[in-house]
Amino acid sequence: MQETAGPGEVAGSHLTLSIWHPDCWTLRVTEEADGGMFGHGVYELEGSVKGRFTVYADSEDELDDLVAAIDESPLTESIWELDYRHDFDDGIQSPGNTSRSILVMYNGSRSINDALVSNGFIPDKAVWIHDGREYWNVVIEADRNSIQERLDAVRDEMDADIEVRHITSDNRQTGGVLRSGILSERQREVFELARERGYYEWPREVSATELAEELGVTKATTLEHLRKAESKVIGSLR
Repeated sequence: MQETAGPGEVAGSHLTLSIWHPDCWTLRVTEEADGGMFGHGVYELEGSVKGRFTVYADSEDELDDLVAAIDESPLTESIWELDYRHDFDDGIQSPGNTSRSILVMYNGSRSINDALVSNGFIPDKAVWIHDGREYWNVVIEADRNSIQERLDAVRDEMDADIEVRHITSDNRQTGGVLRSGILSERQREVFELARERGYYEWPREVSATELAEELGVTKATTLEHLRKAESKVIGSLR
């Protein structure tokens, strides 16, 4: 019989993660070329991985450059352009004016997908990659204390930088992530401002630099407050 969460416990959580990790071709090409891409799924094939992507840009020339950068990357093996545009089934709209569907074969040893899945983070939407970052929407069923531990395990395994951009719990009996006592007064101020300004929206509506200017502090200080607040929010999901 399936167990259900009791009062104050969390049955599951939805997270949006901003991720960077080394030796990833999607991050390198989107950092260096204009445009971006959405990843729709990966499939293992004899030690390599074949992934299906929608690439987008503001013009055909920029899109040609992005596809060429993917093809020429030392981290990819081959690329096929498909003769149709992927229709998103999860409400995502391509930000660019033009797009194409492609299949890319590459070595999967530096893909972060397996590390996330093996730690219980199940992809829930297409992965958005742009400006050298990957944005994952994931769901997880975890015990009270393990979400942060599992994120740390992925960080350690992949030498990854992972930021929690948004988190919600399926169980609303916890009293809310900003209930009294979880965050310090300053952390609450910074975290609430970030939420109000759209820092945790997808795509992000305000940058950390802009938040820092509004708060009158440095970007580093702003990020420190946000990361401490995010850590406490995750730890409060119990």
